[in-house]
Amino acid sequence: MKEKLFKNSNFYLILDREVNSYPQLFNIAVTAVKNGVGIIQLRDKKGSADEILKFSAKIKKATGKRALYIVNDRVDLSLVSCADGVHLGQDDLPIFVARKILGKKAVIGVSCQTLAQAITAQKEGADYIGFGSVFKTKTKPQRSPMDLKLLRRVVRGVQIPVFAIGGIDLNNIAVLSRLGVRRVAVCRAICCARNVAEAASSFKRALK
Repeated sequence: MKEKLFKNSNFYLILDREVNSYPQLFNIAVTAVKNGVGIIQLRDKKGSADEILKFSAKIKKATGKRALYIVNDRVDLSLVSCADGVHLGQDDLPIFVARKILGKKAVIGVSCQTLAQAITAQKEGADYIGFGSVFKTKTKPQRSPMDLKLLRRVVRGVQIPVFAIGGIDLNNIAVLSRLGVRRVAVCRAICCARNVAEAASSFKRALK
């Protein structure tokens, strides 16, 4: 079930605690999953373990088997919360360590900014790559938008799924589609939308 859901998921939503409160994130996630989101990730850099675990239990119960639930950075909390996997940065635990802790069935993603990092992540057993920032983003304001030709090379150069990330919205997603990008990860484009259901549905249509 998890493998099939992952394979069919091209729309990834990041729930950022610095953007919304937990009650808001919960409502956004439930609505977004009903309207096409296949993977949700909790990004909470400052929250306590207790807060993250309580939210994880609540969101997993609400979304059930309709979406995969990923915890950012924290392999320990991913394990304890029975999340579907973890998303790792370049400075987090190595993939092989995360795999040893979480097991073969866990979904492990890695943030990459270069082709070399993407190839390495694939070789080391990552299930997917989050590649960016492709556009200017408030989440990583210190980063400059990347050359989109690099994104195209990565999409063509690795076999595992590549989710473009960073400043993606309904105004620029067509640019990515023309490059052959078929999977995207978004945050504010959904979490700050006036109508979450309409925004999610519009993204899902654009990805077709």
